[in-house]
Amino acid sequence: MALAGVAGEMGLEEKLPSGFLLTGVEKLAGWVRKNSLWPATFGLACCAIEMMSTGAGRYDLARFGMEVFRASPRQADLLIVAGRVSQKMAPVLRQVYDQMANPKWVLSMGACASSGGMFNNYAIVQGVDHVVPVDVYLPGCPPRPEMLMHAILKLHEEIQHMPLGSNRQRVAEAVGAAALAAPVRVTLGSPT
Repeated sequence: MALAGVAGEMGLEEKLPSGFLLTGVEKLAGWVRKNSLWPATFGLACCAIEMMSTGAGRYDLARFGMEVFRASPRQADLLIVAGRVSQKMAPVLRQVYDQMANPKWVLSMGACASSGGMFNNYAIVQGVDHVVPVDVYLPGCPPRPEMLMHAILKLHEEIQHMPLGSNRQRVAEAVGAAALAAPVRVTLGSPT
């Protein structure tokens, strides 16, 4: 069986029949992925200071395999968006996200990144999830380094249990269908 990559297929798990050896492979792949996250920094405001202090000796992200923040998106698989995102910075953020290799995850750090924070005006994006898909939201203004480490551990749990192959496709379709079926809570022009 040739294992040459076909567009849309990711690896060996795509070549195997559904359910064949995938339970053990999923557990192993989840463990490897969660213990080898390489974060890319996207520090835009005061939350970035807390993110930098998390990498320092007092909090020591190295014990989670994340001691080096990557400056290149091509070397990273976790994007930590720390701080408010302006309308001018949104296309840059999307470009950085698009340059990251799959699988990739996004952590929205702080109230400004998650919802626009106190900046409810035309210049600030009211939630980074309008620009990139977010896996974990971290509240706070600014969130403490302990909170960032807790959010990273929650992301580790999510990555550990992520399915592979046809199981991943089934889960993605179910999540997409649930998102489309969800009621709209706020529409433009309506009072909140």
